[in-house]
Amino acid sequence: MIADSRGVKIGYELTGDGEPLVLVHGLAYDRAGWGRLPTLLAQTFRVLLIDNRGVGESDAPEGPYAVSQMAADVAAVLDGLGIERTNLFGVSLGGYIAQEFALTYPDRVQKLVLASTAPGGPNAHPMPAAGLEAFGKYPTMERAAGLRLMVENSLGARGVRDVPGLADEIFAYRLEHAPSLAAWQAQAYAGATFDAYDRIGAIAAPTLVVQGSADNVVDPRNADLLAELIPNARAEIVPDRGHLLVWEDSERVAELVTEFLQS
Repeated sequence: MIADSRGVKIGYELTGDGEPLVLVHGLAYDRAGWGRLPTLLAQTFRVLLIDNRGVGESDAPEGPYAVSQMAADVAAVLDGLGIERTNLFGVSLGGYIAQEFALTYPDRVQKLVLASTAPGGPNAHPMPAAGLEAFGKYPTMERAAGLRLMVENSLGARGVRDVPGLADEIFAYRLEHAPSLAAWQAQAYAGATFDAYDRIGAIAAPTLVVQGSADNVVDPRNADLLAELIPNARAEIVPDRGHLLVWEDSERVAELVTEFLQS
């Protein structure tokens, strides 16, 4: 299905029944890039999966993009569906989008879940060295090799080593669904320029922060920072899990999210 966001087509799909729950993904991942998590959550919720601009069935207008634009895209999808208020789950760059949405449209967010993300800006804990190295190499690499590097960096050593076939599964997904380099850079710019550090104290929605302790992309200390800055928030750290926590431990994430949203 397609919504219109000021002339930009935004792809989405709905699955399950119950209270609405919007899932907003991170850099270069479309709505197919959640692993088993949507299926697990759709047992309890009406799950709305959105393709951010630049990926999937959404348009990829010339960049760079801004997180505020991407939050407005989410609002456009909700408007098209007649959904006034929803639970909202954002991961990585999607966590930035979710924060911005909660600040711009506070009356539309019932509860907020932020995974593998940060408040952005110079006051956040910076990307770990392994992530900086991978992000620096990726734009210069042959496509398949670059995607493999990004998958393994985001999954982390434990996920690559101890979960048979998972890296291959995500790599196959990325080969099929990866956006153009221009769209990747347009989204990356949105993430690099986002800074909500001085603003997220205004988020009114009850908030759960979920973070893997072995994340190579977002310093895990940002979870506690978010929980300190957002008034009604708490952090759950999942030991030994990487940036792609939603793939690596879908069951645990679904359990935490379901418990939080139903409490």
